[in-house]
Amino acid sequence: MSTATSAPTTSRAMTLAQRRRAVLDRGGLLSSRRIAQKPANMTFFVIFFTVLTLVAFGLVMVMSSSSIVALNRGLSPWKMFFKQLMWACFGGLGMAFLFRFPYSMLRSFVFPVLVGAYALMFLPFVPNIGVSTNGARAWVAFGPVGFQPSEFLKLALLVYCANLLGRRQKEVADFNRTTRPVMVALIISVLLCLMQRDLGGAIVMTCIVLTVMCLAGIPMRIVNSIAGSAVLAALFLTLVTSSRRNRWTAFLNLDETKGSFGYQVWQSILSISNGGISGVGVGAGTGKWGYVPLAHSDFIFSTIAEEMGLIGVTVVIGGFLTLVVAGLRAALGAEERFGALLAGGITMWFALQAIINIGGVTGSMPVTGLTLPLISYGGSSLLVCMSAAGLLMNVARNMK
Repeated sequence: MSTATSAPTTSRAMTLAQRRRAVLDRGGLLSSRRIAQKPANMTFFVIFFTVLTLVAFGLVMVMSSSSIVALNRGLSPWKMFFKQLMWACFGGLGMAFLFRFPYSMLRSFVFPVLVGAYALMFLPFVPNIGVSTNGARAWVAFGPVGFQPSEFLKLALLVYCANLLGRRQKEVADFNRTTRPVMVALIISVLLCLMQRDLGGAIVMTCIVLTVMCLAGIPMRIVNSIAGSAVLAALFLTLVTSSRRNRWTAFLNLDETKGSFGYQVWQSILSISNGGISGVGVGAGTGKWGYVPLAHSDFIFSTIAEEMGLIGVTVVIGGFLTLVVAGLRAALGAEERFGALLAGGITMWFALQAIINIGGVTGSMPVTGLTLPLISYGGSSLLVCMSAAGLLMNVARNMK
């Protein structure tokens, strides 16, 4: 008699957390759930505070540089800043969710998410919502809300490749089982970017996939072959049209091109040189007054250098270097292969995109139209980068 009543009594005495854990245990998911229950460590806090610092720094510079652009468009000088602040709040929610979500459980959703990201890439070609900017049809606008679908594809492609290569780590030398499906996903992504005339996005996605392949142990002869083919394809696409060729090679001779294709980079360098050690002061820069186009987005680094000088530049570059060191530390200490590839891919994504952006702004590399991660004006870029940072913190907190 006592035995018959003990079971329901025990069930009623269980707390909500205990009942949830029991359900997960019966479903075979308890180990995945436990991944997200470790206490935070130093690597986690370094990534967290570095990301918040870069985002806050970016908000200040967006407020400074976008006010002029908004006034020229007949808008409130606070309009673009508040929009960026709104996206930063959404990015914070995405970062918090992916930080708390057991990242091993993402494996169940990688393929549908990738297919969904592919579908989003066709939205810019839908009449009335697709937006063309500087010859690229890569944006979507639903009333006052706009986004760039390729930003979401970057993260979806990274997670897909990390999952596939993590599951097949014992078959890395098998071309058909590992390299071929990764290459199919990459080629589809690159073709969709090129269809939108977004060569910069295609370059970043290729770099992300090649990085994940290297970290997964794919034979270097295969990686080098893919990299070489990508370089040749990029050169062909650059040289095939005179306008793109002139734009991409303008940085090689700015003295002759500063009045045409190299104008933006030349003005950017003048703004950077005007900053000196401490800068002219936040809000006091002159480059954003129409001399440097896109000073609030792609060329925000020149605004930082002018208004905050070498000190501001050191904060930005030092922040990305800190993020790279902490991210690689998280990748090396990850509990499983999937987490290591995720952390390594996200880290190198931020690093490579920052290098390409800063290189273009300073005249060291061609201008690709890429944003500076976590800093430039752009809602979808900020949302996706902060969400990816949440995944990186998730892996970091669960290091061995």
